[in-house]
Amino acid sequence: KNSVLLGSFSKTVAPGIRLGYLATKNKELMQQLITCKQASDLHTSIFTQYMMYTYLVENRYDDHIKTIIDRYSAQANAMLDAMQAYFPSQVQYTKPQGGMFVWVTLEEGRSALQLFPKAMEQKVAFVPGDPFYVEKTDVNAMRLNFTNASPEVIKEGIKRLGQILA
Repeated sequence: KNSVLLGSFSKTVAPGIRLGYLATKNKELMQQLITCKQASDLHTSIFTQYMMYTYLVENRYDDHIKTIIDRYSAQANAMLDAMQAYFPSQVQYTKPQGGMFVWVTLEEGRSALQLFPKAMEQKVAFVPGDPFYVEKTDVNAMRLNFTNASPEVIKEGIKRLGQILA
């Protein structure tokens, strides 16, 4: 009775849509959550809500999710295979079971933020780890996204990044 289900369409339909949902059987809690939501931003865009409603009514959302999972899986595997081939052995990285990112940990004392300009010169982008920490700077970690490029582009980008890390 006190469970709350939260979800978003920003990762499954469109990142910019910024529309989510909340469900609970607890009516009192739901009323309090509605009040908090309305106090924070008055209301969610009606246009966005209608657009999402139309999308869900006219499309097979489950089929869409399956397509995304298959595509992301291929892209993640391409990135992991390339990292295995091109990254120095002291670089560690996660092997995601889902999601959109691989977390990379460099050797201690090496700043991903300082490597960022070199990567950009090679037309490779990543998110340095600094924004993911409250009081830490020059973090030896980075986040790589595998969902915005083809396996071929991912392989080439990881090869270039591997040369920078070597």
